[in-house]
Amino acid sequence: MKIMALPQTMKQVRFSGPGGPEVIEIETAPVPQPGPGQVLIAVAAAGINRPDCLQRAGGYPPPPGATAIPGLEVSGHIVAVGTGVAESRVGEAVCALLISGGYAQYAVAEEPLCMPVPKPLSLLEAGGLPETYFTVHDNVFTRGRLTTGETILIHGGSSGIGSTAIQLAKNAGATVYATAGSPEKCEFCRSLGADEAIDYRARDFGAEVKRLTEGRGVDVILDMVGGPYIQRNLAALAVEGRLVQIAFLQGSKAELDLTPLMIRRLTLTGSTLRPRSVALKAEIAAHLRRDVWPLLEAGTVKPIIHATFPLDEARQAHELMETSAHLGKIMLEIAI
Repeated sequence: MKIMALPQTMKQVRFSGPGGPEVIEIETAPVPQPGPGQVLIAVAAAGINRPDCLQRAGGYPPPPGATAIPGLEVSGHIVAVGTGVAESRVGEAVCALLISGGYAQYAVAEEPLCMPVPKPLSLLEAGGLPETYFTVHDNVFTRGRLTTGETILIHGGSSGIGSTAIQLAKNAGATVYATAGSPEKCEFCRSLGADEAIDYRARDFGAEVKRLTEGRGVDVILDMVGGPYIQRNLAALAVEGRLVQIAFLQGSKAELDLTPLMIRRLTLTGSTLRPRSVALKAEIAAHLRRDVWPLLEAGTVKPIIHATFPLDEARQAHELMETSAHLGKIMLEIAI
């Protein structure tokens, strides 16, 4: 293992127990060491994501072998490598998908899940790429099978996931509709390329989809709401439509009439990212390098940063996330 001169301790976030943002604390802990096939990153930025809040509340425990420290994506410089990793990677600027541990000054990442920082982007911007882009690309294009000329409805269009999905779907040649919770958020969605944005507080998205598609419905729906949306989503799909579920902000249970699945030959699918093997995540990384990183390099698509907080203010960052007032990503900027 090659390692640069590093401190023995670092600052990191911990949860004192399940609960609201008030359980977030800052502690001093040993700097972790990379194992075989891993690298150690001096973290410049870490993304705040909904699963972090769910973990904090006690509803999303880390998988076996993962640290309890939150944080699923970071950017920074590689400062040490484990066995099996080329020493030449030390000093490289990367952004990385993590299984845990991103809310810290140093974090361990699997080498295949470390991506180059696209040239137009700062480390802060790059820190908001991995979790969001891995999730969107896999669910919209692999599971959702969205293709040129199709239509997609993206719920939560003003979120980090939503703002990414709008840009990637539009770039792929799809007609893009999004839902959001205010006129300001709807205008934000349109500014990213949405053909139409539906204020779900003022209009019924199902009726609007039928109007916009002249009764046909959409080919793909990307949903993180669940609960009462599930039946309405099925009704809004076209023949051979695909509903892709990536979260359940309003619950995972609903009483459903599944007749539309048979009549219109629908597909109901979904996925989680965190528990997957390194090999499966590496496949997504390869697709991103091939299909998406050139778009980021060209500036065709980009991460949208709404607000940035220092590590010491992680509690305030979670408080903002839970208001749902943000447009795009919320980030932690981490000084060493």
